[in-house]
Amino acid sequence: MPLRLIFMGTPDFAVPTLIELAAAGHEIAAVYTRAAKPAGRGMAVQVSPVEREARRLGLTVLTPTTLKTAEAQDAFGAHKADAAVVVAFGLILPKPILKAPRLGCFNVHASLLPRWRGAAPINRAIMAGDTETGVTIMKMDEGLDTGAMALAVRIGIGADMTAGELHDALARIGADLMLRALAAAERGSLSLTPQGEHGVSYAAKIGKDETRIVWGQRWRQVHNHIRGLSPFPGAWFEIGNVRVKALRSTRGEGAAKPGTLLDEHLTIACGEGAVRLTQVQRAGKQPMQAEEFLRGTPLKAGTQLA
Repeated sequence: MPLRLIFMGTPDFAVPTLIELAAAGHEIAAVYTRAAKPAGRGMAVQVSPVEREARRLGLTVLTPTTLKTAEAQDAFGAHKADAAVVVAFGLILPKPILKAPRLGCFNVHASLLPRWRGAAPINRAIMAGDTETGVTIMKMDEGLDTGAMALAVRIGIGADMTAGELHDALARIGADLMLRALAAAERGSLSLTPQGEHGVSYAAKIGKDETRIVWGQRWRQVHNHIRGLSPFPGAWFEIGNVRVKALRSTRGEGAAKPGTLLDEHLTIACGEGAVRLTQVQRAGKQPMQAEEFLRGTPLKAGTQLA
């Protein structure tokens, strides 16, 4: 049976869920998303990916800066929604918002809770070297990703898998899982399991000060750092005074002082072992394979990278 929903989300990760909800015939009373803001090199004002998709679907779009005021809460309640679906929205939902929909507010979270609560679960899972992660559907409460869990699906993380690849896979899984959760909630058969205290970890937002590659770390740490930040914000190093993002890497062979180029294939020594960069991006340029990059930037073995 179709439900009357409020959808709340902002980035690309949320778009597949919005599309699937609309395709399934649910009535989407309103889409809440973050307001348009300047972005990109030209700082042109850009709407969020969710707003772009919502307008394509002909849906009502709202961009409140807060949900803490009585006016915002009354407007939310006036939608008379059966449920709210929240996917990386970006604003805290206060108690009156959480309690307004008949069935509650349900969230798609890109981890196997309670591991990696917080803002950057996909990046942190890869950076930590996790070999699996997943998607959890939870019924939201006032805590930071502490709500009772409804459904979860596990997925393996490949040895060279990037955050971008994992992001896309989890977004598709999350959309399907949310449809299943809403159907069960409407039937009254959705089982909720409180999160335990064991295994709690937090996925803090990625800071600019942690994106630079530290060649002195072990090769696996460097490799996980690179793929965990790819494609955005991107792990980087310098050749001379030119910043280069490392987007893809794999294990390399050889040893030398950390940061030393070991061959003419972008294999770089780490504190232990080496990584071979397979895709890079020079500042202001498009991503390119290592071979293409080296044709325009010839480097000799022994070059020291910063």
